[in-house]
Amino acid sequence: MTGVITAGVDGSAESLAAADWAAREAALRGMPLRIVHAWLWQPLDVPAVQDQEAQAASAHTVLREAETHVAGRHPQLEVTAEAVRDTAVATLLREAEASEMLVLGSRGHGALAGFLLGSCGQQVIAAAKRPVVSVRARDGKTQGKGGEIVVGQQGPPEDGDAVLGFAFGEAAARGAALRAVRAWTLPSVFAYRPGSMRLVDEAGGLEPFERKALAEALAPWRKRFPDVPVTEHVEIGSAGQVLLSAVSDAQLLVVGRRTRRAPVGTRIGSVAHAALHHAPCPVAVVPHD
Repeated sequence: MTGVITAGVDGSAESLAAADWAAREAALRGMPLRIVHAWLWQPLDVPAVQDQEAQAASAHTVLREAETHVAGRHPQLEVTAEAVRDTAVATLLREAEASEMLVLGSRGHGALAGFLLGSCGQQVIAAAKRPVVSVRARDGKTQGKGGEIVVGQQGPPEDGDAVLGFAFGEAAARGAALRAVRAWTLPSVFAYRPGSMRLVDEAGGLEPFERKALAEALAPWRKRFPDVPVTEHVEIGSAGQVLLSAVSDAQLLVVGRRTRRAPVGTRIGSVAHAALHHAPCPVAVVPHD
């Protein structure tokens, strides 16, 4: 399936907020919305929950609640819904691959809440081949017009085209301005190769070098989306902190991610991690090479 926005739901207030955000996104893009709920029957010691039929009925109740919730707010939107008998991670990764984007609920701020959420959500975000948007229950106020789309840009100008492309597309669809943020830190004497230092010298210093890199990364996207107002934001500091300082009034934060293997599983990187746990608005995590 292509040209569809998918929301994963589990019966929580956060997943209903995700479904509502996904519905708004689908309406903006003129796409249908797909709602999925994953469940897998596992016999337990408690007799009341051993009945496979009862668990299936509960799964369909969750799905109907989300479908009704969306239909009441977006009556013109084409919506399909399915309860999938499989694990949540496997289901959501399949759905992500077949969708323009996957939208999930998030429980809130802080490392503890993020850990409780992350068992499923972080695995999906780390492995998904399409953008995944994380939405909190209280994020509804940021879904309309009136706020910027903020995007983080790191690395050489050619890096992260998928991230910038997604952010510009979101800004154009919403009629919003875009703020492109590039953070930089003072390097150690060993951080730059001689060739890099030559480029820094030619640019007139580290900050002009970073501004030039951001301008070069944005240039093709400015040309493709000439009606999107763009603010270039270059600031010294850690990438996560600089991004978070720029999103107080944003309606969406867009960050990229490269997967990293660790002894305890797949990591999403420190910038995406900080954004997901602490940004006050929905966060789109876009995979890139």
